Amino acid sequence: MSDTQPTVTQATLVKKAAPKSDYKPADVSPQRRVQRSFAVRLWSVRHSRLLEWFYARFADMFLLLHPLWKGIGYGRVEGPVKFVEKRVKGFMFDCRMCGQCILSSTGMSCPMNCPKQLRNGPCGGVRANGNCEVEPDMPCVWVKAWEGSQNMVHNDRILTVQKPVDQSLRETSAWLRVTAQAAAAREAAAAAKNGAANTGASA
Repeated sequence: MSDTQPTVTQATLVKKAAPKSDYKPADVSPQRRVQRSFAVRLWSVRHSRLLEWFYARFADMFLLLHPLWKGIGYGRVEGPVKFVEKRVKGFMFDCRMCGQCILSSTGMSCPMNCPKQLRNGPCGGVRANGNCEVEPDMPCVWVKAWEGSQNMVHNDRILTVQKPVDQSLRETSAWLRVTAQAAAAREAAAAAKNGAANTGASA
């Protein structure tokens, strides 16, 4: 008969010492919980082309509403718009409300989810399986950004060098900021066109 005793692990001892109850977790696998926490974010990357199309239509609609936002006051609508934006983008992309959204340039993968908050590509520590150096169970944000960008019409935008994050814009609405900037650019172009037309007419 062998004198070898079965190895008792620390996990087994902890489990035996745990108080007994009727509660049974629906899913006790940490890996499954990790996969669930990234499920919607990864879905958004896989459907980046659809979301690119939707966001373009959404931006056009928001721009059409510029006279309304301007009439009410951008400062007054910031609160309710930010409330909706934070929840929608938080659910879809795990948005951190940096106020400088670049999802259309990063394959619908938010770079602010990177533990190092890198805005221009991955670090040198991406694991062989494509996961994060800091959070081994999390797919690298920039690996997913590249995958998502390749499905998009404007897939070359991922090559655009991004500016450092302006911390003063945190917890502000990127939707309203982009809309106001687009409206200002449109008005400036219209003014320049009218100026050129008036100059030509008076010549």
